[in-house]
Amino acid sequence: MENKQIVFTKINTAELLDVEYVEPKANEVVVKTEFSTVSCGTERANITGDPNISGIGPSQVVFPRLLGYSSAGRIVAVGEGVKDLKVGDAVASIGGYHKKYNVFAQQNVVKFDDTKIPMDIAAISYISIFPIAAIRKTRLEMGEPAIVMGLGILGQFAVKFLRAAGAYPVIAADPIEERRLEALRSGADYALDPLDEDFAKKVKEITGGGVKVAIEVTGVGAGFDTVLDCMRPFGRVALLGCTRDKNFTIDYYKKIHFPGITVVGAHNNARPMQESSPGYFTMQDDMKTYHGLYAGGRINMDGFIKEVHSPVEASEVYDRLVNDKHFPIVVQFDWSRL
Repeated sequence: MENKQIVFTKINTAELLDVEYVEPKANEVVVKTEFSTVSCGTERANITGDPNISGIGPSQVVFPRLLGYSSAGRIVAVGEGVKDLKVGDAVASIGGYHKKYNVFAQQNVVKFDDTKIPMDIAAISYISIFPIAAIRKTRLEMGEPAIVMGLGILGQFAVKFLRAAGAYPVIAADPIEERRLEALRSGADYALDPLDEDFAKKVKEITGGGVKVAIEVTGVGAGFDTVLDCMRPFGRVALLGCTRDKNFTIDYYKKIHFPGITVVGAHNNARPMQESSPGYFTMQDDMKTYHGLYAGGRINMDGFIKEVHSPVEASEVYDRLVNDKHFPIVVQFDWSRL
């Protein structure tokens, strides 16, 4: 069976290539992709050859590299021993690639009701759970003021979920105006430019003394340092953005130690694999949370997906990802357009 995949063949280069179709082994399923979502930060780091892309130290810059870990489609084949899944089921992926046919272990797909959740919305499921986990780790209480620093796809989701979880007010911060406007559509009560001279002062005026919860999504030292200036004593900060740059200069005594700030790592893999508990849910349970919030009308996804392309256009799409700082927040590939 014909199969195709988007591959980063060398630095700053993406190509759509013919690849092998693989039959499922025991406890595996084959999914025909309908939509896959570009994870801008991770995929930009990979295609540009950033060596710091794993949690175990810098990796060698080796190509080809394969990405595309958030997608949705239908099961077309099942291996021996697969339970609770059948051919025709609509599923969202945990991992996988920008690829027409992906093979998954059965625990790495989550079935959903496609009469309630469209395929393109489901194709963002895996990305959506990153900020869900970050918010859980802060142990947010209803009515607590919260801030999101950095408004790419993860930051926009953080705004949506903070509002759904009862944070008030929700403050969104990003230097790019269109992202601030998107955050207001996502449910932010205020959207501010963190480069403004009086940014931290404005946040403290809005909140009556500072935020209790911060979701830091920029992954850079300046973002972390600035958000610490906005905190109330005993506040909690989740580091959601990948902190690939080691150049962090923080006055830890004045900004963390003395005010009693809690800082928690919120990488998506820092979670339990088998059983959910308060503050620490499995990937599967958080994906079901996203599905329930969408199906129940608790989060609004209207207009969230900005561009949809054929995989044939991958080279042009990734050239823009590398070079355009205003690359759209959510971009997808529609695999029916091959």
